[in-house]
Amino acid sequence: MKQLDFHPVLFSTFKNYNKEKFLTDLMAGIIVGIVALPLAIAFGIASGVSPEQGLITAILAGFIISFLGGSSVQIGGPTGAFIVIVYGIIQEFGIEGLAIATVMAGIILLLMGIFKLGTIIRFIPYPIVVGFTSGIALTIFTTQIKDLFGLTMESVPADFISKWGAYFQCIGTVNWLAMAVGIGSILLIVVTPKFSKKIPGSLIAIIVMTVASYIMRHYFGITGLETIGDRFEINASLPQPNSLAFSMSTIHGLLPAAFTIAVLGAIESLLSATVADGVTGHRHNSNTELIAQGAANLIAPFFGGIPATGAIARTMTNINNGGRTPIAGLIHAVVLLLILLFLGPLTKHIPMACLAGVLVIVSYNMSEWRTFKALTRNSHSDIAVLITTFLLTVIFDLTIAIEVGLLLALVLFMKRASEVTKITVSKNIVDLSHEGEITHEEEKLFIPEGVEVYEIDGPFFFGVATKFDECMKSLGDKPHIRIIRMRKVPFIDTTGLHNLESLYHLSEKEKIKIILSGVNEQVHTVLKKSGFASMIGEKNICSNIHEALKRAGEI
Repeated sequence: MKQLDFHPVLFSTFKNYNKEKFLTDLMAGIIVGIVALPLAIAFGIASGVSPEQGLITAILAGFIISFLGGSSVQIGGPTGAFIVIVYGIIQEFGIEGLAIATVMAGIILLLMGIFKLGTIIRFIPYPIVVGFTSGIALTIFTTQIKDLFGLTMESVPADFISKWGAYFQCIGTVNWLAMAVGIGSILLIVVTPKFSKKIPGSLIAIIVMTVASYIMRHYFGITGLETIGDRFEINASLPQPNSLAFSMSTIHGLLPAAFTIAVLGAIESLLSATVADGVTGHRHNSNTELIAQGAANLIAPFFGGIPATGAIARTMTNINNGGRTPIAGLIHAVVLLLILLFLGPLTKHIPMACLAGVLVIVSYNMSEWRTFKALTRNSHSDIAVLITTFLLTVIFDLTIAIEVGLLLALVLFMKRASEVTKITVSKNIVDLSHEGEITHEEEKLFIPEGVEVYEIDGPFFFGVATKFDECMKSLGDKPHIRIIRMRKVPFIDTTGLHNLESLYHLSEKEKIKIILSGVNEQVHTVLKKSGFASMIGEKNICSNIHEALKRAGEI
């Protein structure tokens, strides 16, 4: 294996680091830490865990991602993208099942980085990314309806359609105070950027609504507004490491969910790092970033953490406030730790409706509805992938959506690639005009009697192999020599190679000779390794059509 591509940005930061840079990073880290507070709590609760578990994830995973990461400004922690998959795992396998799945995802991410798959992640089709992101956004919005309107429900159904059915059945139990707090929080978040670019609207909404809730409850005796403290017991202390019971049956059952967490974490973190590169002008190391993400998800679950990845909103907040090195990310984690230890008990006064309002805004920002709308004007295959991934994410779950979406995108790509690849037959004349294969004065080459020239224009892979077979079988008279021009074949796979071998053996029985023309170096290497080159004879693999026709004359 080639040398490990692991170069944390932090280790090279100290070469030219100075007091001025530290003060800038310090300010950015403090602001990002404050911004991350409500989000970490909200994501934790929405995922089905306690608020301090959301904070612990932001602290521990955020610190590791900044310490080992390949991006200079990436801020890691729990994100909205994981809410759906985390909630589903907890419902089926419990908290320990989630921890095991997260550890497994961490190992998968580590292996992705070690085997340098950082760039491959970028090849996941864009309609799939938009489809599941929009689906997650709608699902997050759906999960917040109960708290946003203060509905009285014994339990909330797990699936999307049943949720909305239950909401409409309980519409008469709306808590008007909770609804006012929820909608008021949304309005505050929307309006705040018009007055302040530095202070996040979510923080303003939480402070205002928490103070209002505290005054109403303790001074006016109004207790109808549910708060975090009514639902959770806040433990403001350092977490202790836990042991996890791994077994083959558990690993087997959780592998699809772990794979989804890993792929989703890789996509979101590398997307966030790429967006950050565009703003800062720096260039992240994708493989190092994956290793850092893997380490964070491998360690955090032992302390009660949930899946974490790079967070675009917090990363952009870091950049906008002057953060330019991983030091800012480390400071953000320390700020959150201090808040947990010294201000943790105060979080119990935060209204649940306010957190629901925060997550409604998060879901709106995630929805990318403008991009979704724009993609519906693309090709039918892109629309099919987009809609399928979206609907599967909403109606079923993210694991199925990503698997089916990738499979559908692959099948449609193969279909398009096979349609692009053309196979033509020439019997009397080869037209050389506008070819550019080799410079000759003549524009046409005459093909001797008994010789046929076939040209494959495009990749020769399993999607085209059948077309090649059909083309051969459809021809009537049998020639003495078949010249197969492969100058426009960029690569050949095992199925294409098998078809060539089958054609060779069939031709041998019919006493027909095979000559290959214009084979590029990569394809030639494949032919040599497979033994086909020695089977057909190196003399019968020619560099261009002129040599091939000359060889045909010799035979």
